[in-house]
Amino acid sequence: MVTVATGLEVKDIPGAGAAGGLGAGLMAFLGAKLLPGVQIVLETVKFNELIHDADLVITGEGKTDEQTLNGKTPAGIAKVAQKYGVPVICLSGGLSAGAEELYKHGFVGLFSIVEGPISLAEAIDNTEALLERAAERIMRLYLAARGKKLSKIN
Repeated sequence: MVTVATGLEVKDIPGAGAAGGLGAGLMAFLGAKLLPGVQIVLETVKFNELIHDADLVITGEGKTDEQTLNGKTPAGIAKVAQKYGVPVICLSGGLSAGAEELYKHGFVGLFSIVEGPISLAEAIDNTEALLERAAERIMRLYLAARGKKLSKIN
């Protein structure tokens, strides 16, 4: 139907079906150009400029698994950081089978904020505290590896 109305074939364009076909509609009727979300994020925050002075990058997402490498922001961040020799840690709500594949793509550590068996609702309700504690554990390990004196991180 879109092809007949606009002369543009969008059904096979990667990303055109995302968000319920929003991309296809924007391309067909408004002449939009689809870009990977990670590319937009990295350009918007000027990541290539920020990474120059970084010693470590911590990124994350809700669930890290084999799908993370398919255009998700953490994978894009790791790809850029790898060019500059900056290590990347991924801190996520959960880790699933296949996440270890990320080690081959610039990630040096994969961590979950979940400290033990809890429900998804509990994890969501306590995300801030779980994230803070997990980040402190990561930074303590990082600082110890760099020979820094350990103290409570505030």
